[in-house]
Amino acid sequence: MADHAIPPPVVVMGVSGSGKTTVAARLAAALGVPFAEGDDFHPAANIAAMAAGIALTDADRAPWLDRIADRLTRATDGVVVSCSALARSYRDRLRADVPDLVFVHLDVPRAEVDRQLRHRGGHFMPPSLLDSQLATLEPLDADEAGIVVDATDTPEALADRVAAWLRSRL
Repeated sequence: MADHAIPPPVVVMGVSGSGKTTVAARLAAALGVPFAEGDDFHPAANIAAMAAGIALTDADRAPWLDRIADRLTRATDGVVVSCSALARSYRDRLRADVPDLVFVHLDVPRAEVDRQLRHRGGHFMPPSLLDSQLATLEPLDADEAGIVVDATDTPEALADRVAAWLRSRL
């Protein structure tokens, strides 16, 4: 970061297949802060449910969000976490522990996300759950610190754009 300023903690959010992991990892590298993969914080039961095509409930997501909030609070030198953070209530849960949290919403057309989900391998999230994710997704409200980006650009361009936006806020 320019002038050695520590950026606020960042959550790169969006539906599965929107590019959260790729963009978040590149953004963390651009900012010189650690990256944390949100999927790594899921309890095994959540992963098993999603792999079986079962959408998670709010109760299922609670321990996952608690673990992510814990990781965010321990980030004294900045961090970028990939996390779907689909609903306002989930983002509120994270902000309860991390008031300066900033969200980067990767907005991708449904057809593109569906294509990406169908062509990626080795991930537990099946394309059949995309509709449930889209139904849960609540866009950022005006009072939520964050930015919505058209995520049809390259991950490198997106990370650069978001890093520049974050630097302009410091």
